[in-house]
Amino acid sequence: MSAQLSPTTAAAPISHYINGRLQLGHGASAPSYNPATGTVIGAVALASADEVDLAVQAAEAAFSAWSQTPPLKRARVMFRFKELIERDLDKLAATITREHGKVLSDAKGELVRGLEVVEYACGIPELLKGEYTEQIANGIDAWTMRQALGVCVGITPFNFPAMVPMWMFPMAIACGNTFVLKPSERDPSTALLLAQLLKEAGLPDGVFNVVQGDRTAVDALLDHPKVRAVSFVGSTPIAEYIYARGTSRGKRVQALGGAKNHMIVMPDADLDKTVDALIGAGYGAAGERCMAISVAVAVGEKTADALVARLTPKVQALRIGDGMDPQIEMGPVVTAQHRDKITGYIDDGVAAGAQLAVDGRGHRVAGCEQGFFLGGSLFDRVTPDMRIYKEEIFGPVLCVVRVPDFASALKLIDEHEYGNGTAIFTRDGHVAREFAHRVQVGMIGINVPIPVPMAFHSFGGWKKSLMGDHHAHGPEAVRFYTRQKAVTQRWLANEADAGAQFAMPTH
Repeated sequence: MSAQLSPTTAAAPISHYINGRLQLGHGASAPSYNPATGTVIGAVALASADEVDLAVQAAEAAFSAWSQTPPLKRARVMFRFKELIERDLDKLAATITREHGKVLSDAKGELVRGLEVVEYACGIPELLKGEYTEQIANGIDAWTMRQALGVCVGITPFNFPAMVPMWMFPMAIACGNTFVLKPSERDPSTALLLAQLLKEAGLPDGVFNVVQGDRTAVDALLDHPKVRAVSFVGSTPIAEYIYARGTSRGKRVQALGGAKNHMIVMPDADLDKTVDALIGAGYGAAGERCMAISVAVAVGEKTADALVARLTPKVQALRIGDGMDPQIEMGPVVTAQHRDKITGYIDDGVAAGAQLAVDGRGHRVAGCEQGFFLGGSLFDRVTPDMRIYKEEIFGPVLCVVRVPDFASALKLIDEHEYGNGTAIFTRDGHVAREFAHRVQVGMIGINVPIPVPMAFHSFGGWKKSLMGDHHAHGPEAVRFYTRQKAVTQRWLANEADAGAQFAMPTH
């Protein structure tokens, strides 16, 4: 259970959004912080099972009419929603930065990547078309159609309060489903702004709902008999829990989990470009990305020495502070508890014998002394048996592992339990091709550090980075948020054609 606010805490209430209206919570609440200042800026409602039921019932009541709305009309709502996001981009980005801590440019980038899924959803009339075959047998035609499931749920993480929800609900809604979003209680306000823009875009009440909350709300959604499908993004232990509980109750579930993303640095790589890529991919958003590069795999001792020598001053020179400042490159982490957890990992790495080339512990920002800040940390000579290598730190900590050759680098990645994203920097086309074909990871970058697929492709990892059969957004989203129906049709020309047939139908 999240920490509750005291009765004397002065903070604006952050409510639910149910059936087209903001609704204050009736039970417990938890503090929402500005990570840059450490101050409480809101009191987020924690939904009870009864409040979750209200949202699901509203979505269920709206489903019949919305699922029968022509796809072209649903697409027009999405197109208007796209225009409204573009209009309010600065307001949305400022809300993300205030509650999450990431720099404004990164918040805007997150919104643009989410907006691309909205744009893809605008093409839903084309995406929902089935297949038709005339005369599969004498006088018989057949076709397939894809139909909406019903009430769908999204349970989303703190690190992308706009982008990850927009990987889910635009496609779900465009496909004819209704939706209940449970955003992270760490940064809950963006979801409410998106809900209000959907209403302004003409979305009928009840089609999109937001319930704030913690595990009580999650369990109520997973257990609700009216919920047909659940999408989740977060850590692997929670993804495994969501998948097991949801599927045991007969729901369709896609649960995207954690990551430990490696970047192989070959001896022929352009080191200047490689270092710039590692700085952005490792320390952007303070490392709080499931696609962050957290392990640099240097092939050869000379490569490793040169890489660490060039990385060290750049990590030390990171401009760290309040993300509202356009000159800042890295903001705070999301909570004091998460900052302390990351610090514990750094302590553990030092104790295990890794060389701490840059120590980000205890970083202070003038004027933001109570903020949840860490500096960038850089470890060298990390080995696969160390905890800092095996586990997802989810912070501004980059580990350098030294290997003698490409085969060893590939083996290192394949043996890790996570398989979300990976990258290689090289000038050798043959090595790059071998890497892409052989590595056991779901998303691959070749001289691209964060290989997040565009909206018209699908996003998802392998191994413990994904539970379920469907990846997110793109064509996979249409398959996840619909089910196929096959129709076989015959019209009798005259009564003489009638009569019982007891054999299995054939041509």
